[in-house]
Amino acid sequence: MFPSSLPAPRTPDSREAPPLKWGIVGTGWIAERFVDALHKHSSQQVVAVGSRTRGSAAKFAENFGIERAHGSYDELVGDPNVDVVYVATPHNHHHACATLALTVGKHTLIEKPIALNARQARDIAELAGAQGVFCMEALWTFFLPKFDVIRQVLADGVLGEIRSVDIDYGEHFEPDHRIFRQDLAGGPLLDLGTYPVALTTSVLGAPLKVKASGTPAPTGVNGQIAAVFEGQNETLASLHTTLFAFTPSTAVITGTQGVLTIDGPFMLPGNFSLTAPDGRRLEYSEPAIGHEGLHFQASAVARGIAEGKTESDVRPLSDSITTMAALDAIRSELGIVFNEEVP
Repeated sequence: MFPSSLPAPRTPDSREAPPLKWGIVGTGWIAERFVDALHKHSSQQVVAVGSRTRGSAAKFAENFGIERAHGSYDELVGDPNVDVVYVATPHNHHHACATLALTVGKHTLIEKPIALNARQARDIAELAGAQGVFCMEALWTFFLPKFDVIRQVLADGVLGEIRSVDIDYGEHFEPDHRIFRQDLAGGPLLDLGTYPVALTTSVLGAPLKVKASGTPAPTGVNGQIAAVFEGQNETLASLHTTLFAFTPSTAVITGTQGVLTIDGPFMLPGNFSLTAPDGRRLEYSEPAIGHEGLHFQASAVARGIAEGKTESDVRPLSDSITTMAALDAIRSELGIVFNEEVP
């Protein structure tokens, strides 16, 4: 039955999460926004940063008031004052850096995608399990208040039988951006495509069949992809991602009793609507604070660690592996092989 109102988000106040001491691996764009979000909206403490060069780490530490700068990733994960490590390197270093942190027994949050492929993701999950520490993919979108409301709507069966998912996500990048570099696992699939694939697999489960087409960017990496997933119970998903232009970047989940439309960019804090077949409509809105919303996932990690958990209830490692396997299937269709995968 179509509801008279939407449920409220159950997302706790980030400032009330137990404060942990964070060490940041990497000093790029996402690391900057992660630290900024924690400083502004949470009680978490960023106490150390590590980079491949001490100069880069020192500059980052100065910019964000971080007390210790390490000139290598090994030094950072070995810092005895660090409770939890956030891996914010380029994709092709996620597995190696996560392995460093987990091997020395550090709780670890790994920027999405968790690895280059499902094999590496399983390796991370196995190591984390053996070490008995908390480990999670930093798919921050799923920790936003609006996605807690969406999960409640889906769990309550408001949409009836889910029939399809349609998601688009595209951005424009300047020619010198790292996304065009083959040596950094470039192309839109891991940077942008992780979001639509993760949402699709969370709603429909692992695809039974994957079909995909793609076109190249001038540097030789893939430039855009259109994919179709065939799922259980005759469900379908259509996905598109591109690095050539900003697209509407909306997500639509269609069921027999309603349609849920997430405004673009669907992966950021913002709005969505729920529409019944007879035209009744409910709307949800939240402040469009962009990547400042990264604090929700960090606080969820802190709460999980404090409770003695080794995985997230919202984004367990098995879900990350399912997403990576679907991304692998898309790449298999297109013949995309990353440098690290070449024998």
